[in-house]
Amino acid sequence: MSDRLKTRIGNLELSGPLLNASGCGGTGRELAQFFELSRLGAFVTTSVMSQPRAGRPTPRAAEAPAGLLTAMGLPGPGIEGFLERDLPWLAEQDVPLIVSIAGNTAEEFAELARRLRAVPGVAAIEVNTACPNVEDRGRMFAWHPGAAASVVGAVRAAARPGVPVLAKLAPDVTDITTVALACADAGADGLTLINTVEGMAIDPATLRPALTGVSGGLSGPAIRPIAVRCVYQVHAALPDLPIIGVGGIATGLDALEFVLAGASAVAVGTTLFHDPTAAPRILRELEEALSARRMRLADAVGLAHRPAGYVPPQVRPEPQAVQAPLDAAVADPGEAKERLP
Repeated sequence: MSDRLKTRIGNLELSGPLLNASGCGGTGRELAQFFELSRLGAFVTTSVMSQPRAGRPTPRAAEAPAGLLTAMGLPGPGIEGFLERDLPWLAEQDVPLIVSIAGNTAEEFAELARRLRAVPGVAAIEVNTACPNVEDRGRMFAWHPGAAASVVGAVRAAARPGVPVLAKLAPDVTDITTVALACADAGADGLTLINTVEGMAIDPATLRPALTGVSGGLSGPAIRPIAVRCVYQVHAALPDLPIIGVGGIATGLDALEFVLAGASAVAVGTTLFHDPTAAPRILRELEEALSARRMRLADAVGLAHRPAGYVPPQVRPEPQAVQAPLDAAVADPGEAKERLP
């Protein structure tokens, strides 16, 4: 991967900025059928909980205009199954591993972080705050700055020192910046913005909600403007805190939009469901977009916040491509004339 694409999330250095969104890469084995996971800057697991879960009954997914509605219920093998079956395989894939965790209490989150503390190969922990808080009438941690901060603080205290803790936030709040500031104060090393947007669909054939969970999370291109707005606002308030931008990314220019808003990395989600080969293409398109602007990714992060007239640092074009035919022209003018365009 080109040095132009290197980035950092806390003290975690990534060879490239493109990740998969949690829940959109399965165990990793599914995506590995289509491209090597090492093409990603990091692989993000589906959210792991303390106990195995079957998730909600079907139907738990429904198509929406320019997106997808899901109410999966966080199905998974639980921490024991993850450590026994999924983690050993992922550890062999030559890609940094970000483990997403979810729970119903701050202590459950902390216990998961403790279980991962001694596990080698965990590059970072992503805290899925879009979980119901059983101690607060089931309202999501992400809806309240104090609740989100309590979870992040508990994970930070329990996690291995030096392993970045990332807070994944939901957009369904009055002011996402306030929640982000609370998480940063609680010890978050970075943020993932955004989780899905709450939505609903009714099936005109059955005259009932299309999902058994009634409402669900809307993802896909429909939410990209919301996600870009959240990244822009939070980066303006916390310019030194790394952000992973998520929400409707389908092309390299989509990814660049998030970077310009303030994201140091981006994650592709819903696009992988209909095009599991998309990640390498999006990465290539992003690199081409940066190359056309003679920029490194690091110089593009937050560029949209710069005043009008600001000129970013530019990478000089590689001299070798031009120098080779010129050297040939000196050695043999006739031969070089045939090869020059």
